[in-house]
Amino acid sequence: MIKASFFYNLLKEHGVEYFTGVPDSLLKSFCAYVSDYSPKSNHIIAANEGAAVGLALGYHLATEKLPMVYMQNSGLGNTVNPILSLADKDVYSIPMLLLVGWRGEPGEKDEPQHVKQGKVTVAMLEAMGIPYEIIDSDEDKVAAQIKKASKLALDSSIPVALVIKKGTFDSYTLKANDDVVTTYKREDAVKKIVDRLSSDDVVVSTTGMASRELFEYRKAKGQSHRADFLTVGGMGHASQIALGIAGQKKERNIICIDGDGAALMHLGSMAISGQSGLNNFKHIVINNGAHDSVGGQPTIANDICLDKIAKGCGYTYAKCCNSLEDFEQYFSDFMENKGPAFLEVKVAKGNRKDLGRPTTSPQENKFAFIGNLKR
Repeated sequence: MIKASFFYNLLKEHGVEYFTGVPDSLLKSFCAYVSDYSPKSNHIIAANEGAAVGLALGYHLATEKLPMVYMQNSGLGNTVNPILSLADKDVYSIPMLLLVGWRGEPGEKDEPQHVKQGKVTVAMLEAMGIPYEIIDSDEDKVAAQIKKASKLALDSSIPVALVIKKGTFDSYTLKANDDVVTTYKREDAVKKIVDRLSSDDVVVSTTGMASRELFEYRKAKGQSHRADFLTVGGMGHASQIALGIAGQKKERNIICIDGDGAALMHLGSMAISGQSGLNNFKHIVINNGAHDSVGGQPTIANDICLDKIAKGCGYTYAKCCNSLEDFEQYFSDFMENKGPAFLEVKVAKGNRKDLGRPTTSPQENKFAFIGNLKR
């Protein structure tokens, strides 16, 4: 394994001083080290991976230096447009290093949503014309790989990728930690929501821990999973899946259980939801101020007012819950409101260590969910 400090210092030796991207579980030790040791002005956790490419491009234009964009391989899709239409050698020819966590690597056990992405990761880089190095776990070899990749990026003025396999980085725990605004956690919020739903209500839950907690709580209560669509991949798209359903099933409440990182990733979707005029669309953002399932890297969600943004986007009801008491006070009004309704629920970071994963496949979930919508 490679120490995060070793990798970080190697990059600095080759002139890489600017870091941006979206955290990934395979990169969490490195991302944590960057958060602890890089100046805030030179480390920006972006809303999405495409935006991170834009930040890196701007940094290079201002400094002529080599930036790094980090991401899970699922985020490559978000980078295709800005890389090919801006950074590519046939357009502006911008050098940058892409640090890509290889989830779903062939031969490695992983979640269903990562399997396809893992199979095509290298092929995607090749199709985009991006040279790459699959990083070795031997420190001497890594030093040579980073030297080669950095030189190629700068000499040819192109993006070059460093692909990171599972288990490449040694463990490193984030030292910097934001103040906890409450001891109330996401799982507590999920339980409170489920306890107040009717048998006709439909739930679309975001990728990450929220869907896992929803699945486990339904199981603990002896309830069917048929009313829940678990958006196990496609971070940031749960709200628009829910909105698409709400437009066709107007007789039923469609509740999106979203996360702050996911909501920020495609914040423009809130404007579409707010202008939909759908009385049955109910949008809940559980905000712990972090990318919790990939190492706890912070988001900016506690520094902005998501409820006010929702109101500005046209939601007819928008409130922020800072406590259990707030939740109890607002939830009934939120559900009864006519028009797109929004509820932000502030919670603390963290989850149970023994939290399981859905025991049904994505397609089993899909068919059971469709069956529920038909009734």
